[in-house]
Parts: sequence; C-alpha cells; structure tokens
Amino acid sequence: QVQLVESGGGLVQAGGSLRLSCTASGLTFSLYAMGWFRQAPGKEREFVAAISQSGVSTGYADSVKGRFTISRTNPKNTVYLQMNTLKPEDTAVYYCGAGTLRTADASGYEHWGQGTQVTVSS
Repeated sequence: QVQLVESGGGLVQAGGSLRLSCTASGLTFSLYAMGWFRQAPGKEREFVAAISQSGVSTGYADSVKGRFTISRTNPKNTVYLQMNTLKPEDTAVYYCGAGTLRTADASGYEHWGQGTQVTVSS
C-alpha cells in the first residue's frame, strides 16, 4: 500500500530550473529518510540527494552540489528537489525513495516511485 509519486519533470533549456516533488502515502512519512536518484539511458541508477527524517541532515552528489537542494515538508508527506542551473548531463529519469537511513546507497531505500523524466537541452 506504500506509494511514492514523483512530479515536476519536463523539458528545459540548459541553465534553467525545475522543482521535483515526491508525495508519499501508505507509510509514516516522518519515520523515513528520503532520497533522490536518477538514471540516464545506458547508465546505472545514481545518487543525487538525500535528507534525514527530520530534514536536519542532507547529502548531495558532487555533480549536483551547489545547484540542487533537497527539502521536505513532513505535514504534506512530500520531499522536493529544487534543481537550478541545469545541464544536459542532468537529463535522466529521477526517482524518489524512502528508507530507514539517509544514505547514498540505493539499496538502503525500500520504497520507490515510478520516476519523472527530466530533459535538459542545449
């Protein structure tokens, strides 16, 4: 009954911004760390950002540090990924995951959304 639904993806030009949202249901949201991962064609799923249950602790991949910001609003059961200064190499399907710990390891997340496509043109 756990469901994570991502939204906010789309097509943008390089240098533009997008804000992704992931809304969870069927779980006690505040008990889960949340992460964003992405997968480009022909590549493995890679870590983007993660946030602890309380939102106090965050972590980012070096490739997005300074450009992306992860946040969460527990009363709304929603985690966000604000993406600024987008680059063509950011093009991927972006997935949110819920897990016990804030980690960059995809195996640490037990629930996943279906993903949302982000395409950055140049």
